[in-house]
Amino acid sequence: MDSTRLHLSRTSSPRRTLVIMAKAPRRGLVKTRLTESLPSDAVIELYRCLLDDTLALAKSLTNVKVAVMCPEADREELTRLLGDTVEVVAQQGAGLAAGLTSVFRHFTADDYRHVIAFNSDSPHLAPSVLQGAFEILTTRDVVVGPTNDGGYYLVGAKAAHPSLFENDGLGTGSALARLLTRTEALALATGFTETFYDIDVASDLIQLARELHLAPQKAPRTAAWLARSLPEIGDL
Repeated sequence: MDSTRLHLSRTSSPRRTLVIMAKAPRRGLVKTRLTESLPSDAVIELYRCLLDDTLALAKSLTNVKVAVMCPEADREELTRLLGDTVEVVAQQGAGLAAGLTSVFRHFTADDYRHVIAFNSDSPHLAPSVLQGAFEILTTRDVVVGPTNDGGYYLVGAKAAHPSLFENDGLGTGSALARLLTRTEALALATGFTETFYDIDVASDLIQLARELHLAPQKAPRTAAWLARSLPEIGDL
């Protein structure tokens, strides 16, 4: 990089990318814990609504590139499903930890880019929280959005840290604690957004239904699905 380009990259605003971590909506592969309370077909329908509304939320942000990261086996199906509205990138390796590692390796390769990986089931999050996460990255190496069950709904960084997601216990109640152990070991300054909830189990779905009943505009497709389907599935 010549000195002029280096100067521009350091003084101009960072380019921002929000990457949705997604899977193809297939039976037994998405929101599996909800199948204890919902039929498999209903879970797939719900996941598609969550994903569509999450993408709409992402696209509502200004000056932010939106992309999707997914397992290699899901890329073709998600590309067909989403059309040409968003870039779909296949991760390297299997599992969510490999997917997150792929996000930062792939998207921070460009000069001076701030990248946030966001889950696909929090379309009810306020856009200001995502904007705030990018702002945190201007003064921190990493930003994390904790969930109230010990996980996290977003993680952002300005560079790829290959060991950041090692032994992080993704999908367990220790995911956040393990991630913070890694950021401390790597001496990464870490900031936080507000604690939130994602949709993993029936109680999360009930909370979401109550929230969207009062404010369906937050996630209109999901709100419509819940209004239509919740009476048919009985007590969750």
